[in-house]
Amino acid sequence: MKKVAFLSMDNLDGFVCYDHLTFEPLRNLGWQAEEISWRNPHIEWDRYDAVIVRSTWDYQSKPGKFSAVLEKINSVTHLENKLSIIKWNMNKNYLKDLQDKGIKIVNTVWEKAFIPQKFEYYFDFLDSDEIIIKPNISANAENTFRIKKDDSKNQLHIMEPVFSKREFMVQKFMKNIIDEGEYSLFYFGEEYSHSILKVPKEKDFRVQEEHGGKIFSINPDREMKRTAEEILNKVKPAPLYARIDLVKTQDNEFVLIELELIEPSLYFNLDDKSPHRFAGIFNEWMTLRLR
Repeated sequence: MKKVAFLSMDNLDGFVCYDHLTFEPLRNLGWQAEEISWRNPHIEWDRYDAVIVRSTWDYQSKPGKFSAVLEKINSVTHLENKLSIIKWNMNKNYLKDLQDKGIKIVNTVWEKAFIPQKFEYYFDFLDSDEIIIKPNISANAENTFRIKKDDSKNQLHIMEPVFSKREFMVQKFMKNIIDEGEYSLFYFGEEYSHSILKVPKEKDFRVQEEHGGKIFSINPDREMKRTAEEILNKVKPAPLYARIDLVKTQDNEFVLIELELIEPSLYFNLDDKSPHRFAGIFNEWMTLRLR
């Protein structure tokens, strides 16, 4: 039986992970899957026919070390998603790249250094009474802040130590995340799988389950799928998996808020067939490679 490692972290306590739902469908196709921490220095990666980056939700604390581990894995076995895609997707500057290719994203200011005197400028430039500030390298909404204009001066002492030594992005707060939610569409090997709506808990804006968000299965409308597939078509080489997060503007238009190609939850629990789709696509890709 062939072996595949699902790259994870030392401890998933406090996180919600559904990757195990793919293990039986993979086993039925001749694959033994196991979860392994990317931080484990004793793993002989060449013992695996493939490694899939999955629940590495702490990589942002050591991005250089994480990249080095992926490079080591990539040198001895098959890595998915591809290393070039992961490196590109690690820094949220990828959103700027996609915008340059015609993809509509949430209005964003990109910064390399935190300057307190510019804080008021963000509200004026983005024409918003609320903004979101987050690092360019982040996961699971870590160090993501929602700031109101009338309270911004009181937040400077919090923002400065967090962002003084890292690149960060400032975005207009999208009120529809509260009113309607955030949409996610999932693709495996460029084939559509399923969609969800993520709604934050009351008085919050973070949609992740770990922060109290509620998740619902949905059927996407035509415009939502068209937008997602336009985005996916810009990603080369094609990824094994992609999660495309969209939010609706006040003009009723879908725009990209995140393109997740490294460690997104794929919410296999909300579509009974999705673990089988994932396993099938992965097996097809690897069958072609191993011939």
